Amino acid sequence: MSRPCRILLVSGSLRTRSTNTAVLRTALAVTPDGIGATLYGHMAELPHFNPDDDADPLHPAVDGLRTAIGAADAVLFSTPEYAGALPGSFKNLLDWTIGDVQTGSIYEKPVAWVNPSPRGAPNAIGSLQTVLEYAHAEIVEDACVDIPVAPAALGDDGLVADRQVRDRLATVLATLADHAR
Repeated sequence: MSRPCRILLVSGSLRTRSTNTAVLRTALAVTPDGIGATLYGHMAELPHFNPDDDADPLHPAVDGLRTAIGAADAVLFSTPEYAGALPGSFKNLLDWTIGDVQTGSIYEKPVAWVNPSPRGAPNAIGSLQTVLEYAHAEIVEDACVDIPVAPAALGDDGLVADRQVRDRLATVLATLADHAR
């Protein structure tokens, strides 16, 4: 039996009750058979990006990020829009992926995003797409979706209970995995 397709889930939010993180945690809970999903949770530990520091030995948090991306067959992002753009901490995470020249880096890796904002996040998503294209990631358009989730839709467990949302998230993971295989 072949190993499961590994998908790294990356939230662009640091908020405790973030709908972006909740959507990815829900995706983790509904991951279809044959897919292994992991939620990356160390964005706050990353140092400010400085090209001078992009050399061995790497900061442990940067090394951990790059190792997590390298171990994944694909990456699924979800980010809010702050002040009409990507959150600074998330852009910092993305900046650390650009200089990675190791096998399995973001370069040519299948990626997609889920946008849970009921208001949309066109500037953040547009910026994310620009950065991912610059990094030469392979954007899987069929897995890039808007799935509006209001904060009130989160249960006490921090997950989305709505069956339609859960089914759509499982489909996104399956689509991304099918492309990565």
